[in-house]
Amino acid sequence: MNESSSFFQKRIRKRTIILSFFFFLWFSALTLRLVELQVIEHGRLRAAAFRQNQLKSKIIPERGTIYDRRGIILARSFPAPSVSYIPSEEEPLPQKLAKIEELSRVLELSNADLTRIKARIEKGETFVWIKRKISPEKAEQVKRLGMSEITIQEENKRYYPLGRLAAHVLGGVNIDDEGAGGVELECDVRLKGVAGEGLFLRDAKKRHYHREVLKPPTPGEDLILTVDETIQYIAQRELERAVESHQANWGTVIISHPPSGEILAMASSPGYDPNDFSRAHPEERRNRAIQYNFEPGSTFKIVTAAAAREFGLVDFMDTFDCSNGSIRVAGWTISDHKKMGVLSLSEVLIHSSNVGTAMVGQRIGPEILYRTIKAFRFGEKTGVELPGEEAGIFHPLPKWSGSSLASQSIGYGISVTAIQVLQAMNVFANNGLLIPLRVTRETFDFSPSLQAARPAGERIISEKTASDLVEKVFEKVVLDGTGQAARLKGFTVAGKTGTAQKIDPVTGAYSARKHLASFVGFAPARKPFLSMIVVIDEPKAGLHYGGQVAAPVFQEIARRVLLYLGQTPQFDPAKKVITAQLREASYR
Repeated sequence: MNESSSFFQKRIRKRTIILSFFFFLWFSALTLRLVELQVIEHGRLRAAAFRQNQLKSKIIPERGTIYDRRGIILARSFPAPSVSYIPSEEEPLPQKLAKIEELSRVLELSNADLTRIKARIEKGETFVWIKRKISPEKAEQVKRLGMSEITIQEENKRYYPLGRLAAHVLGGVNIDDEGAGGVELECDVRLKGVAGEGLFLRDAKKRHYHREVLKPPTPGEDLILTVDETIQYIAQRELERAVESHQANWGTVIISHPPSGEILAMASSPGYDPNDFSRAHPEERRNRAIQYNFEPGSTFKIVTAAAAREFGLVDFMDTFDCSNGSIRVAGWTISDHKKMGVLSLSEVLIHSSNVGTAMVGQRIGPEILYRTIKAFRFGEKTGVELPGEEAGIFHPLPKWSGSSLASQSIGYGISVTAIQVLQAMNVFANNGLLIPLRVTRETFDFSPSLQAARPAGERIISEKTASDLVEKVFEKVVLDGTGQAARLKGFTVAGKTGTAQKIDPVTGAYSARKHLASFVGFAPARKPFLSMIVVIDEPKAGLHYGGQVAAPVFQEIARRVLLYLGQTPQFDPAKKVITAQLREASYR
């Protein structure tokens, strides 16, 4: 029994050792696995768990409101529900697609959107936008479907209550509420604020059951424009009427307050509704006041006149023989629309003689003309707070050809923007000072007299040169010359017309049928309250001169704006004695 008992004890001990060894191995493997999972792979597994059970999302902040100078809302954001889909991994693909089809019927998705959404689900994406920024009524219909995979979250939708008004100044935003044009783009950082962060919690089937805000968003700042809603409406309506009545390609109007440089209105036609910014054609969204280069023609003669007088090279009574009606310069023929005889410098500009102005340019010389053009800031952007501004095309003096002096004297061979020409005309309105143009301001202006601090301008020409040209030329352009259609009852007006032939893209030569008509001026002439440029591209319907097409638009807009601003007439138009005209009026 002792031997037998000893034998069994040995077997039991052996089995115990073996079992203990295997238990030790199992425990060691388990320990190693736990160390691997909890220490070595902890970060990866933790991230994987978060990916399965949590979904972080960006919370877009409320965008700042845009006001006009009087406090009228031009753009603001409202909460808008958006629908997203977080598919469950266990749900078969056909059932997922069937749910999307049901959603499509409620949300009225386009075929293209439906195809795009299905493709993303088939790829296994874990978050898919179905439709963003829908109406509250549609959101309620979606909720009634009872789909646990569907999430409805609040976003912000940009709304422009005045529709097409000031569209090219405002611009627009994309689906993510990011600026995509106009001041919405230029001032995007200021308007958009700082995004927050949200967290969706999901169960094992990826059905969300809780949403938590991790970091609240910071709303954007508000923005005040220099634009006046009523003045903008007047300018936009009259411009659209002119473009339609003259069957023109496009037109643009800019109105400013010369002493402050504030832009009161900026309109382009054709236009668009910023509420449908993404659907507007690129040509409709193009702000032609700052984004279109053109040869200015006779409005550019204001620079030639400034060069002639500032340097004392030509006196107002110096005469020029324009009786031939044309002049040949370096193989290029410069013509007037009719023979004008012998003209003084004042008459050359008042009646917009190309021949006479080319002769003035020859007196000035290339160096002086070049310096003056540069001084008026042509060839560079004005710096207005809007995106996409063109600088124009102005070649350096070494690249001038034999005909450049004559051609640039009359506004050819150089390309400008409408805002550059208005800025140049404002130099005369401000007694020789250049005051930068702008579209934003810091505070509201509830005064009818356009209260604004006068910035320190930069002197471009002397006060005497500016006042002499206003009195002896630009006022008389409207009284006796090419700009008579811009006359205002009870107010003096200073201005200059322009009619530029356009280059035919087929022939590469200047076309006798395609013109760009313009007028730039300010009123009252001696103490300007407003300045304006009107540009109409390729007017048809029988009229094409700037004095016929653009000057009447100036007159109608200025009349209405001065009435709106409560400006009292300077004189009784019934008693005003107007100098008798000694020659037939022209419109060039």
